[in-house]
Amino acid sequence: MEKKIPELFGSMVFNDDVMRERLPEGVYKSLSKTVASRKPIDPSIADTVAAAMKDWAIEKGATHYTHWFQPLSGMTAEKHDAFISPVGESRVVMEFSGKELVRGESDASSFPSGGLRATFEARGYTAWDPSSYAFVKGQTLYIPTAFCSYTGDALDAKTPLLRSMNAISEQAVRILRLFGDETCDRVDVSIGAEQEYFLIDRERYTHRPDLIFAGHTLFGAPAPKGQELEDHYYGPLKTRVATYMSDLDESLWALGIPAKTKHNEVAPCQHELAPVYTSASIAVDQNLLIMEFMKKIAKKHGLVCLLHEKPFAGVNGSGKHNNWSLTANGKNLLDPGKTPAENAQFLLILAAVIKAVDDYQDLLRISVAYAGNDHRLGANEAPPSIISVFLGEELRGVIDSIVSGTVYHKNNRTMMDLGIPTIPIFRKDTTDRNRTAPVAFTGNKFEFRMPGSSQNLALPNTVLNTAVANSFRVFADEIEAASDRPAAIAKVIRDAFTAHGRILFDGNAYSEEWRAEAARRGLSDLPTSVDAYKTFLAPKNIALFTSFGVMSEVEMRSREEILFENYAKIINIEALTMLTMASRNYVPAIESYLADLALAAQRKRAVIADADCTVETDLIARLSALNTKIYQLIDKLTTAEQNAAITESVRDRAEKYAKVVIPLMNDLRAAVDSAEAITAANHWPFPTYIDLMFRL
Repeated sequence: MEKKIPELFGSMVFNDDVMRERLPEGVYKSLSKTVASRKPIDPSIADTVAAAMKDWAIEKGATHYTHWFQPLSGMTAEKHDAFISPVGESRVVMEFSGKELVRGESDASSFPSGGLRATFEARGYTAWDPSSYAFVKGQTLYIPTAFCSYTGDALDAKTPLLRSMNAISEQAVRILRLFGDETCDRVDVSIGAEQEYFLIDRERYTHRPDLIFAGHTLFGAPAPKGQELEDHYYGPLKTRVATYMSDLDESLWALGIPAKTKHNEVAPCQHELAPVYTSASIAVDQNLLIMEFMKKIAKKHGLVCLLHEKPFAGVNGSGKHNNWSLTANGKNLLDPGKTPAENAQFLLILAAVIKAVDDYQDLLRISVAYAGNDHRLGANEAPPSIISVFLGEELRGVIDSIVSGTVYHKNNRTMMDLGIPTIPIFRKDTTDRNRTAPVAFTGNKFEFRMPGSSQNLALPNTVLNTAVANSFRVFADEIEAASDRPAAIAKVIRDAFTAHGRILFDGNAYSEEWRAEAARRGLSDLPTSVDAYKTFLAPKNIALFTSFGVMSEVEMRSREEILFENYAKIINIEALTMLTMASRNYVPAIESYLADLALAAQRKRAVIADADCTVETDLIARLSALNTKIYQLIDKLTTAEQNAAITESVRDRAEKYAKVVIPLMNDLRAAVDSAEAITAANHWPFPTYIDLMFRL
């Protein structure tokens, strides 16, 4: 390593240390105040900041700058402009003004808008987000920005997230005031995003059209061995993978991304990276960079990084666990302390989160609803589509005592003694973990385990922030109006735990018994993305977002259309890819093998008239029936896909893809996979699961 890690870390980021060093003291203080208080930037300092940022970036090798934003396509976007400015006919100077830093103009016509503007209304604006540091990548200075239309409507994922952070901060400060904290004027949301992913060999990837076009395998018979032996999880890293991970770490550290944990995940060729917590908007930006660099660096190592939620059927898919907490003046507000039963502030905040999850189950489900994630949720590897909250034994005991009005008797924390003299005795945690829970309290944070591995975390956190802000607002309104505030606080806590106890569940959320119990409790069950999207514009959801100014009703309606449209596009691409592979590759390959079998039988009987051709005739019968079925399913799927594609209403189109097209896709896959299991390997046209998952 050319640089020591402390020197390498953040070396390509225009961070607080760099700003303190390069900006005049007054400018630095003004900008720091803007970031800390989330107040508008003083326009008079923009030119000074831009000049310092430009000089620093040029020293790092930058020749261009870009306003980096998050359109509603689910990816990031960038347009690169050079720093050069002509002087006369033969010279240029390197310039970058405050105006160019603060505001950019982008053609918005080709980005999803959900009807927010007509195609000819192309003008869009990018606006600098000072709360997220600029950085240099390659030869370009990247400036994180928000993105809006000419009319000011948000066309991105970042803008509602930032609005939601302001909303929860304002309401959380009201809560802290109730407990005598008069100094705090800002509460921040902290996020730690665990990222799961698969690595496969690039050469084999290039021979799989489904991986290229859909990001996951649309066909594939199971390998003889999957994850049954649980030998991959936390196992030794293969040399090729370890080298890749080391390269990835260094690249991320240079960008100030605190990549900390890495290990093999459950499925073959599946891995995980986890960073240290940081502010929500920065964490979202950093996670987008993590995904970008995972793909980019994989290519350097002859690998491909698959971020799809379910690249391979029959083994675990990939998620992105969203660890969420609140901090104020450096203190974690979700830390229960040693005596949570006596910590009224913690209990009130806990009650607020529980209420938020219960009140807005549908929105939380929508925030992770994606065609790829439908393959993963509830598949005995990820949380089910039914939302519930796991708290653990200690907190459930506290809540039960509050609801029942009885005294809570704390269980003493036991010590773990493994009976080996050389191994230290250590204190056992007060609660276990529940990996089946969609939302789980894990000591001093909530882990939202439903987001898919490929998804932008902006929307899940926008929903969480706004829903909890609403709980805080309801609680604060009631308590502030009371003459006896301590009594009012106790009543609010008790009432919330009583009213929303149905969302609490500490058992196995994968079980059929829980599904039945959840129905009895009246919990929402939205099994597919299309089912979830239909609830987005429920009056209570519109009221939530509009009341806090997080999204207008117009912005929400645009997003609903984009959700349906994006789902339909994904399934359309997958269906067309399946049809191409099946008709042009699988059917001919099976026919070729059938011809070889028939020829083999013919040759055997040419030598021995009564030769036993049971193998050939049995395989011919079975494969002929399967290939006929495949051929017929191709015809049915073609018709269904065409009918869905021409459906005018985007909502009805998505419905047809979900209810008609996908079942036929599943049938076609099942038939092809059955044929793969009895077709000679030299006749099969594509790399198999054995090739993809085990030959790295």
